[in-house]
Amino acid sequence: MNNETINTLRRYSLLGKIEGAEKTFLCGRQSRELDLESAVNFFLEFLQGFESFESFDVKLPCVTVFGSARFSSDHCYYRLSRELGSALAKAGYAVITGGGPGIMEAANRGAKEAGGLSLGCSIKLPHEQSPNAYLDKFIEFEHFFVRKVMLVKHSSAFVIMPGGFGTLDEAFEVLTLIQTGKLERFPIIMMGGEFWGHLQYFIQETMVEARVISPRDVNLIHHADTVDEAIRIIQQA
Repeated sequence: MNNETINTLRRYSLLGKIEGAEKTFLCGRQSRELDLESAVNFFLEFLQGFESFESFDVKLPCVTVFGSARFSSDHCYYRLSRELGSALAKAGYAVITGGGPGIMEAANRGAKEAGGLSLGCSIKLPHEQSPNAYLDKFIEFEHFFVRKVMLVKHSSAFVIMPGGFGTLDEAFEVLTLIQTGKLERFPIIMMGGEFWGHLQYFIQETMVEARVISPRDVNLIHHADTVDEAIRIIQQA
């Protein structure tokens, strides 16, 4: 697709510039014209992401850290994520997060403080998330699903820190992509100890028992109690 075509699409596109475009798109059936306009905006947002990462000129392998936006800087999970970000940077990895506060800020902060590359793919929300202060480069997205693709596409390992619905959504999307062969088998590491205990039990004792996943699918998830252990799993992979 040439630049003239892309510029034409950008002139045509209006919805992506309006706050709440994703909500508007998902509100129900729309006219064919509005659906087409939404599709153009999806393409342009993907294009923005690709162009941004190209402009970042990232030479290092990247690790994406997922986790809650709601932990304060004095929380043990924040401190763990900050330590992780620092260790990843020292091991030669760029750190990518959702770019927001909490766990994301902590990982970016640790990477930046260690002299590493700290990247963010943030999302436009009416509350909770705005780009944190420890990002060397960041992209802001309107659509969650576009943002998730960018967080996955440029990473070669994933660390799942404690979090809520959004973190679980991201974690299970990556697991599904690897389980179904849509994504290379990159390491998925859960950190946070007992936070994941009930989920681990549910996966092993309920999902495997009901045969909705196979026993070997459990092995897609690594568990690390320490930062050193997480780094070792990533390096071995």
